[in-house]
Amino acid sequence: MSAPARPTVVIVGRPNVGKSTLFNRITASRRSIVGDQPGITRDRIQMRAAWKGSAFDLVDTGGMLFGEKEEFPILVNHKVREALETAAHVMLVADGRAELTSTDRDLADLLRRVGKPSTLVVNKCDTPASDGAAANFHELGFDAVLPISAEHGRGIEALLDRVTADLPQGEAEDDLERPIRVAIIGRPNAGKSTLLNRLTGKERAIVSPTAGTTRDAVDEQVTRRGKVYQFVDTAGIRRKGATRELAEKLSVVMAQRHIRLADAVLFMVDAVEGVAALDTRIAGYAHEAGKAAVVIVNKWDLVDDKRRRRFETDMREKIKFLSYAPVRFVSALEDKGMQQIFSSLHQVVQASRRRVPTGELNRFLESVDFERATYPGARRPKIRYVTQAGVAPPTFVFFITGDDKFHFSFERFLVNQLRAAFPFEGTPVVVKAKRKRRSG
Repeated sequence: MSAPARPTVVIVGRPNVGKSTLFNRITASRRSIVGDQPGITRDRIQMRAAWKGSAFDLVDTGGMLFGEKEEFPILVNHKVREALETAAHVMLVADGRAELTSTDRDLADLLRRVGKPSTLVVNKCDTPASDGAAANFHELGFDAVLPISAEHGRGIEALLDRVTADLPQGEAEDDLERPIRVAIIGRPNAGKSTLLNRLTGKERAIVSPTAGTTRDAVDEQVTRRGKVYQFVDTAGIRRKGATRELAEKLSVVMAQRHIRLADAVLFMVDAVEGVAALDTRIAGYAHEAGKAAVVIVNKWDLVDDKRRRRFETDMREKIKFLSYAPVRFVSALEDKGMQQIFSSLHQVVQASRRRVPTGELNRFLESVDFERATYPGARRPKIRYVTQAGVAPPTFVFFITGDDKFHFSFERFLVNQLRAAFPFEGTPVVVKAKRKRRSG
């Protein structure tokens, strides 16, 4: 079951007219990839926005081209048409620095057939002197033709006043429950987009045998047992040396950013190809960012029993720093194992947000057998007390006498003791030392 829908405002246009820049301007984000290379946005990108009491979902779509026979333009057009079906308002973006094109005319005809409230937005009118360029687009037959500059913010307020005029009022963005953000990460062609489609019950992301089809992140909200999850299908992360195109380089940066913004990650591994060095690096991004994690081993149905045993041993060795993460074996294509992902996500997010009262922590401290811990090269510091300093990830500060830091092996000992005492499966646990000053 999907989350209750807010009104949807959809941005459409041919490639390279500034749709993603407008999307980022309205949402006050860097959610969509922006670049001079046409065709950077392929999938739909969706994000919450609000204006003067109206909350809505803003959708950035791929640039449409008509009469194309190649795979990706056809898939992009299909996704745009899907988005138009549920739109409360459509913004058709044109380029004020260019002549009116046949694609602009075809898009205008499409919107007339769809019959949704629409506004023609003439972008790249950076100064009042350039607003006259909008007059060239009146022949498209729109009631409103608004010159704007998405890059500089000119005309955005007037645009939003018109777009939201007929949308429901009174739902402030601050009052909306924040969903649990889940980034789906992994190598190109591990099955991330197929997984997103299965989890949401929609053909939401473009799926192709071609590795790296997803360039920008694609997201969708789903409600399970009263919890709203916002899944973000990140672009497949490649080795830096292989990311020569602007879009691919930006995809790596954006994928890392979405990991930082996520509450949890689904780290996907291809069971057929095995765990490669790049998998280890990608998992490291999530671990270093302190994110709750679930390891998803995809295409498990294609692996025989012998290879399964060898795979599990190999995976545990190569990504042992993610030993705290539960592992789920699935087939996204065959829709097997999907429901266990939601229960695992709930578990690891709860663990990452868990707080342990100080009194309970210090009773834990009294129960630890420190004689079992080794402390190489120096005398083990004496711990006076411990408190929890933060969550996501759970972070604990141990007040000590002597040194102002722990040896890494002793840190590992403390983390293991905390995990044994409290339910922290699926989340990193951070321990820090702080020297206790003498009183007086």
